[in-house]
Amino acid sequence: MTIDPERLLAARIPQIEQHYDWQQCIVYALGIGVGLDPMDEADLAFVDETRLKVQPTMANVMGYPGFWMRDLPLGLDWVRTVHGEHSTRIHRPLPAKASVRGTSRIVDLIDKGEGRGALIFVEREIADIHSGELLATVRQTVFCRGDGGFGGERRAQPAPHAIPAREPDAAIELPTSPQSALIYRLCGDYNPLHAVPAIAREAGFARPILHGLATFGVAGHGIVKRWCDGDPTALREMGGRFSSPVFPGETVRVELWREGPTRAAFRASVPARGVVVIDNGHLETA
Repeated sequence: MTIDPERLLAARIPQIEQHYDWQQCIVYALGIGVGLDPMDEADLAFVDETRLKVQPTMANVMGYPGFWMRDLPLGLDWVRTVHGEHSTRIHRPLPAKASVRGTSRIVDLIDKGEGRGALIFVEREIADIHSGELLATVRQTVFCRGDGGFGGERRAQPAPHAIPAREPDAAIELPTSPQSALIYRLCGDYNPLHAVPAIAREAGFARPILHGLATFGVAGHGIVKRWCDGDPTALREMGGRFSSPVFPGETVRVELWREGPTRAAFRASVPARGVVVIDNGHLETA
């Protein structure tokens, strides 16, 4: 079925209200590999309810509308969709307990042409229900491999953030747990690709892969730990392109390049396999 761009842009993605507390914050932190070293005091602050800090990338699972591309009758070939790019902007430090509302909408489309797919740009605003304050804005680019040629506007995709051609200014290696995908799915993404070996094999993987946004969270944790001196409120924005999956249990290396007083570029990789997993990364700090 050919998609209708006007219908897609007018789609009403479910608005989600969520009530969370310290338990959900800790599950999220465990899902991105925090606390694997029981003697790391900096990490323990994210999993100890008596002194709890909140990972800024937890905004990605707040007010999450689920797999709406599959569930809404929009004519998308959802089986062939891929999460291409992602960014998170933190407007206020995330509290350890809140009631939030996630409002998602499609903000743009690019038709790459018949056989070349389409790009859908989605934005989600996360606000505190009681105060109305905007906590975070999440943006994602979805590559719809089977939906090109619908007659929409054809133009170039925005250029990715360039990585400097020099040695990084800082780096950190972060192990993940073999159970990390099984923990992370408790944050609301129950795609069986991340839990069922048979389905992972059908998708072309030897075993279940880590959620892309879990990898994004691992990178965010590394940035907070290495670049922000462990202060999660210092990270204001981060984004990048997904380029390869991580298998639970692998070690992720995050490399960082300073580009100004509050800006930096980053890249995440799995050195053991020689693959980049997040490319063209950028971040902003306070």
